[in-house]
Amino acid sequence: MAQNRQAIQARIRSVDSTKKITKAMQLVASSKLNRQKQLMEDNRVYASALQELLTLVLQSIGDNSVYLNENEGKPACVFVITSDMGLCGGYNANVLKMIQQEVKPEDHIIMIGSRGAAWAKSQKLLLEECFVDLNEDEDYLVLSTQMQKALNQFLNKEISSIKILYTYYKNTLSFIPTLETILPVSKREEKVEAKSHAQMIFEPSKEEMMANVIPMILKSTLYSRYLESKTSEQASRRMAMENATDNAQQLRDDLEFAFNQARQAAITQEITEIVGGSDAVS
Repeated sequence: MAQNRQAIQARIRSVDSTKKITKAMQLVASSKLNRQKQLMEDNRVYASALQELLTLVLQSIGDNSVYLNENEGKPACVFVITSDMGLCGGYNANVLKMIQQEVKPEDHIIMIGSRGAAWAKSQKLLLEECFVDLNEDEDYLVLSTQMQKALNQFLNKEISSIKILYTYYKNTLSFIPTLETILPVSKREEKVEAKSHAQMIFEPSKEEMMANVIPMILKSTLYSRYLESKTSEQASRRMAMENATDNAQQLRDDLEFAFNQARQAAITQEITEIVGGSDAVS
């Protein structure tokens, strides 16, 4: 009985240590989430303005632009965004599951994140490029350079389209893996303000305008989706650590109850032995 109580006490100490770690990681993830969310929201203003510009330009050009038509019969180029660290719930698993469902074996995969790279290696997938541990000082430069390479491949008719597989941040509790096709560009059907229907004069030409606007918007879109994924990662990690902390507390409560039961049983047994001994003497 004493050994049982000692084992329970040891488990309680172990759970307490685990709880301290998960609580600390929860606080760190919460801090990073607030910062990452602010970066994402600031970027949305710029991305939204570029998207509005693209809408206006597309309304003024014909349907024969090279940027509006898919190169049929060619593989797609897919940017896949995963995390560099674990302990973030089902964040990576949902993205990797969508790869198996939506991405074709012949598609060119550009993997961002060490977790996705490790999984691709275990699945013996052929990655065209792989980037891990990107920091804030170089992430936009790396992503924009890689997007320019993919755009050149599209213009040379080496790939059919450019897609991004990322995790859409809906709120702090909901993150949705999403596969988005960003090239060829689709003409939007939504209405714009009346002033935008005025005749547009292009200087330089429409073709030169598109040649400058499209790459700028594609790079901005990839970076924007990267920030969305990073925000979703931190939110998922915060939620996972919060659940782990709650589970540790519940386990500790159960162990304390079991310890009190064992201690009460030991006391009852000692009293029974004392009373039994007293009866034997008398």
